[in-house]
Amino acid sequence: MDSRLIISLPWSRTVATLVAILCLVMAQLVAGPARAQSILRDAETEALLRDIAAPLVAAAELDPRSVHVYLVGDSSINAFVAGGQNVFFHSGLLVAADDVNEVQGVMAHELGHISGGHAIRWGEGAGPASTISILSLILGAAAMAAGAGDAGMAAIMAGQQAAQARILSFNREQESRADQAGAAFLNRAGITGRGMIRFFEKLMGEEYRLAIPQTNSYNRTHPLSGERIRALDNVLRTSPAWDRPVDPGLQARYARVRGKLIGFLYPLETVLKAYPPGDTSDAARFARAYGYHRAAFPEKALAEIDAVAERNPTDPYSRELEGQILLESGRVAEAIGPLRQAVELSNGEPLIAGMLGHALVQASNDGADAAILAEAEQVLRGVVQRDSRNPFAWLQLGTIYELKGDTPRAALASAERISLSGGDPRLAARAARTAMAGLPRGTPDFLRAEDIALASQGEIERLRLKDRSSQQQDQRR
Repeated sequence: MDSRLIISLPWSRTVATLVAILCLVMAQLVAGPARAQSILRDAETEALLRDIAAPLVAAAELDPRSVHVYLVGDSSINAFVAGGQNVFFHSGLLVAADDVNEVQGVMAHELGHISGGHAIRWGEGAGPASTISILSLILGAAAMAAGAGDAGMAAIMAGQQAAQARILSFNREQESRADQAGAAFLNRAGITGRGMIRFFEKLMGEEYRLAIPQTNSYNRTHPLSGERIRALDNVLRTSPAWDRPVDPGLQARYARVRGKLIGFLYPLETVLKAYPPGDTSDAARFARAYGYHRAAFPEKALAEIDAVAERNPTDPYSRELEGQILLESGRVAEAIGPLRQAVELSNGEPLIAGMLGHALVQASNDGADAAILAEAEQVLRGVVQRDSRNPFAWLQLGTIYELKGDTPRAALASAERISLSGGDPRLAARAARTAMAGLPRGTPDFLRAEDIALASQGEIERLRLKDRSSQQQDQRR
């Protein structure tokens, strides 16, 4: 920034402008994981991640009802904690991890962040850094106001560097503590730490590939992977669990989930290179089934998944994928049988039941078949009772209410869907108010609509204040 522009501003506006700039810089340092990202939902994957986390959550003495694990559609190798006790795994991490033990190592590390309360302790690092920065801004602004523009800018830059170094140092310390806590959780749960070490070795390989210097970690948010390995090796290697084999059942489930991800995310050519036709494992057949389906070869996709179902007739996830392929290929009536079977075999898994509800809505011929529409409503009501944060199920339920002429409940379903999807809060508030106007006061549906209306109005006010603040900052500049 040109120092002459700053000198021309009045004293109060100079400081205000510089503080605004500081806030923007600080926001960039902390905003990374919090940015909106797409969540991938799959019943089998979510069940696996829950089962991977369970013994580690117990070892960390956390409440299992409060810890939630999500899969983010992102090809980078990353995982993070946000929003309290929510763990987010990038799809790229699951693709990069060769076995389930590596994922267990990362899970343990992320639970270390939760156990240490690192998200809520951010102020311990950011607070002192903010003080350093603000002091440097005041001193720099004073120098500039006195006509020493270069000296003032130097003071500001020095303060910014000191603040950034303080934040990075604090973040590295948190990462190191999460590593040690994660290692303790693995040992306490009786899970080998070999996977944690292997995963850090993978990251170190990436650092070498990207020519990241291995001699200085001071300008990094995380310690160097080599440093982390050295700090963890003795703690993990001396544990009685070090030579314990990985659970073969868990590994087989992970191989399937990883295959499904690769089939879903990558072009068919890549899928067939990773899982050639001669590979008849479940993982390979799931990968090819997804790949063929996405490339519009439904018969080939069905042949692959039928082979899995024939090998294990009680597997709900092969029936689920069979139903999905048929449904998305326009063969709605044929899809209902496998999806009903999948729901039964999975004890009513909400994500699978939601797909069955969708198929039944499609099969009802716009509500002409009242019996099928009634079944769809029953199924979808059960879905949102067990998994209320499912915008797709609310969309289907709203469609049913519209077909039945139940405008208030259709509006409530729309409000639920919009608020869950992060849509325009004005639309959510409008739909909630429409629902309230037609629902009996005091009923559960009315109270839920009222909750959404209040929450949406709060979000509208927050966005309004944010816009006003941005406009004021623009005017000061």
